[in-house]
Amino acid sequence: MAAHSRPTSSLPIIDLEDVDIDALRTVTHEIGFFHLTGHGIDQRLTDELIATARTFFALPEAEKLAIENSHSPQFRGYTRVGGERTQGYVDWREQLDIGPERVAVDQVDPDRPWEVLHGPNLWPEGVPQLRALALEWMAQAQDAGLRLIRGWASSLGAPADFFDAAFADPDPLLKIARYPGHDGSVTGQGVGSHKDVGALTLLYPEATSTGFQVDIGTPDGGPAWLGVDPIPGHFLVNIGELLEVATGGYLRATVHRVLPPAAGTDRVSLPFFLNPGYDAELPTVPLPPELAAAAAGVGSDQHGGTLHARYGLNALKSRLRAHPNVTERYHRDLLDLPVLRG
Repeated sequence: MAAHSRPTSSLPIIDLEDVDIDALRTVTHEIGFFHLTGHGIDQRLTDELIATARTFFALPEAEKLAIENSHSPQFRGYTRVGGERTQGYVDWREQLDIGPERVAVDQVDPDRPWEVLHGPNLWPEGVPQLRALALEWMAQAQDAGLRLIRGWASSLGAPADFFDAAFADPDPLLKIARYPGHDGSVTGQGVGSHKDVGALTLLYPEATSTGFQVDIGTPDGGPAWLGVDPIPGHFLVNIGELLEVATGGYLRATVHRVLPPAAGTDRVSLPFFLNPGYDAELPTVPLPPELAAAAAGVGSDQHGGTLHARYGLNALKSRLRAHPNVTERYHRDLLDLPVLRG
């Protein structure tokens, strides 16, 4: 079925300083995306991180490749343009992947294969200020995300601290991404259509950037792509598949994508993925009857596989698919694990 496009438009706005939990519940049940204000993340820090990211991306290729993710069994570090896959197709962006600074696990438990994801980050020697900026920004984004998680719990009729135990020691991920513009002859996707595998995503796009699209769907179930304009100082928020699983499909993880910018332009953005610890499972929310009646149920992931309540399984499956260079170098044995085939 052919995809439809709609004019660029703004999504609903949620104010985290005085959150309307009914509005929060409704927008993530019906759309799955919204703009966020009142988040408390320092705008000067955000601007400085983006400027520093541009300094990194302007480095000579050899300096960036010195911290390429092919040097990291944890999938951290730099991914060159064309080095990541979504739905099996090449994405046209370069990026840095940054997670919590942890010690690598020497002997990975075969029953907990996601332990391979624990480890240190790779930082560029030529941009030493990036480390402190990124880790501080992640800490502020995590605080905002946890406030949202508590808001969702309350909105669904559960205690505000319902998910707290799962996020006691979270495993978030920050991607610092740059999308180079081109004339469309290289590929049709900056990042291909997908759902996020974690709990929620806080995305900060540059104010003038274009190309982000959300599939709001047609009445007959076909795709309908809505272009989303950035709002200065606001984040774009969506839930991931974990919250869809925890709510029996009542909250909606929505498909989205990024188109390549026009030739002669580029796009830098900061997607932050707030996730529980790899070992943690989000508890199932006991929905009130009127909400449970509207829950769509949980299907498979976009590859036809199983959606797991345990975040580590979803995260590891996603990383193995997205970064075949790292998988081939360090983790070919994991591809044979039955739990990762589905």
